[in-house]
Amino acid sequence: MSQKKFRPPRGFRDFPPEVMLVRKRVLDTIERVFQKYGFLPLETPIVEYWETLAGKYGDEAETHLIWRFQDPHSGEWYALRYDLTVPLARFVATNPVPLPFKRYHIGRVFRHERPGRGRFREFWQADADIVGSPLPEADAECVELTIDAFKTLGFRDFTLLLNDRRLLTGIFEEELRLGRLGRETVLAIFRAIDKLDKIGETGVRGELKKLGLSEAVIEKIMKIIGIRGDPDSVLSELSSKFGHNEKVKVAVEHLTGLLDCVRSDFRGHIRLDLALVRGLDYYTGPIWEVVLERVGLGSLAGGGRYDDLIRLYGGPDLPATGTSLGVERIIEAGAELGLWSFKRKSTARAYVIAISDTVRDYAREVVRLLRDSGVPAEYDLMRRKWRAQVEHAKKIGVEWLVFVGEKEKTTRTVTLHNTKTGEHFDRVDLTRAIELIRKQ
Repeated sequence: MSQKKFRPPRGFRDFPPEVMLVRKRVLDTIERVFQKYGFLPLETPIVEYWETLAGKYGDEAETHLIWRFQDPHSGEWYALRYDLTVPLARFVATNPVPLPFKRYHIGRVFRHERPGRGRFREFWQADADIVGSPLPEADAECVELTIDAFKTLGFRDFTLLLNDRRLLTGIFEEELRLGRLGRETVLAIFRAIDKLDKIGETGVRGELKKLGLSEAVIEKIMKIIGIRGDPDSVLSELSSKFGHNEKVKVAVEHLTGLLDCVRSDFRGHIRLDLALVRGLDYYTGPIWEVVLERVGLGSLAGGGRYDDLIRLYGGPDLPATGTSLGVERIIEAGAELGLWSFKRKSTARAYVIAISDTVRDYAREVVRLLRDSGVPAEYDLMRRKWRAQVEHAKKIGVEWLVFVGEKEKTTRTVTLHNTKTGEHFDRVDLTRAIELIRKQ
């Protein structure tokens, strides 16, 4: 039988323990930040009806990227969830929730991507959304939470790119009179601009040309999306030039209110960028992405306001905004920057080494005492010689070696050695040993 049958399908992965330990650390850190801001956990199915997802993401996503299939038993069409936002909108539309409803969801999503660096067909997202508030305070909460999560994870030189869909729409109306082309054409222009970091300026020009736009119009579009920089300066410039346009006026006021609500020490991470459009059709206002230029992985997080989505599912007309952290790219970027190590292969902080067969009963007693005291601990289950036990414990990255021999058994003590610091403690009583292990 072909070895291909024993590997995961292309774009799907196994995660060995040393990788899972890092992933759990990242996910736990993100979850703590979400909870710090008062967001509540929510889970939705991985499988949705195809009609639930259809018409929400745009032609490219729905034609090429969404995994859909027909149930051979019922004939019903289903789809694997593409993101965590549409399932949230579906949930809120069919379930009464207190407002504002602040939920977080960390889970798998699926896209029929062409696998590559930072791109997989099954991957994890971590989303935090606020339903019910149309105010810039809600968007600011999501932006601030996003920046806080990256700082808590240990990232420093990252940028949160900020824009508002209404800015581009208003400027395009003024400069290009694109309103006459209809919503679908404007959305197609947004989707073309969204590919800028993938296909470059030349590629975007080609995409715009396919839409039937003239060279003069394309040139104006490229000039407009080249506007970027300090948010206050750019907003002031846009207000001066296009403030008479109602969409631009509303967008500038909203973004100004958003920025006023973000804590001052986070403001340095924010840059306004008119080339940012985000490719999904459901965005209606402020949008943002987090980029880390040193690793060149594209956006590591993104989000924005989607005030019309819940109504599409027959629910109340509720405004909503949210942010989504791309777990896979965050982990890959952190690995490149040395934020975490993949050497650890055990959850234990202590490994009890039995020097001889006659003290294995005492070794089991010590390991139970450590576990009951809240110290994750292991001991040898293979009846190996003590040197082999030490070699194994070091190989899986356990920090504390806890030696027990005849003298330790007789005196009810242990000998400790820290594999990271080199600290050594001869025959300390069990209470003291637990204190030493727990304090580091």
